[in-house]
Amino acid sequence: MGLLTNRVERNEIKPGDHIYTYRAVFAYSHHGIFVGGSKVVHFRPERNLDSSIDTSSNLLDPTSPRSTCPTFPDCGFRQPNSGVVLSCLDCFLRNGSLYCFEYGVTPSVFLAKVRGGTCTTAASDPLETVIHRAMYLLQNGFGNYDIFENNCEDFALYCKTGLLILDNLGIGRSGQASSMIGAPLAALLSSPLKLLMPSPIGVATVTAGMYCMTRYATDIGIRTDVIKVAVEDLAVNLGWAGRHDEAAEENEASNRQVVAL
Repeated sequence: MGLLTNRVERNEIKPGDHIYTYRAVFAYSHHGIFVGGSKVVHFRPERNLDSSIDTSSNLLDPTSPRSTCPTFPDCGFRQPNSGVVLSCLDCFLRNGSLYCFEYGVTPSVFLAKVRGGTCTTAASDPLETVIHRAMYLLQNGFGNYDIFENNCEDFALYCKTGLLILDNLGIGRSGQASSMIGAPLAALLSSPLKLLMPSPIGVATVTAGMYCMTRYATDIGIRTDVIKVAVEDLAVNLGWAGRHDEAAEENEASNRQVVAL
């Protein structure tokens, strides 16, 4: 991996790596955790999983359905009402290139990466811990998908770091979401400078600097409003526990009715 690109070959990744690929001609990226055996655990919007409509060109629907995988029978496995999916690497990439997300980068390297969603200053936990989180969430879910607050990159970042933002409102851990908000925000903040800087180059430079600083300030390795949360306690911290208990009670009631019949 270099400064300009994080592209890697398949033989370069190892279990526990955070990988991603670009969709819709580099319009956005889709992220997941490589768990070995050519398998990836990733997070998708539930509404897309059983849909027959291709939404690959829609940024709000980061993945589109695929046909049954001919190679791996368990490809596409997920729990009911969960967006966390186990896919083979081929189905995850969908003919796209493979990239590896970088952890523990220096501030200078982070700022040099013009595009968000490629690296973080936060350090990764041990790879076995990362795989444990991913497989646990495959069985227990990761809440509701939200493009700004709880997306596929947020899922992968949590698996790698165990970090959770204290305030669930606002931008999540995703660098990609931060870039989407940071670019127009930087343009808005720098617009008054056009009155003071007649040179377009000067305005562009200031806008680019504001954009980079916005990304840096929202990086999970820099933010101060994050805590380390064990994956077993994640449901309680995000308020999923009540919904999971209700679902379990409904399933138990259904099972009793079946037995009674």
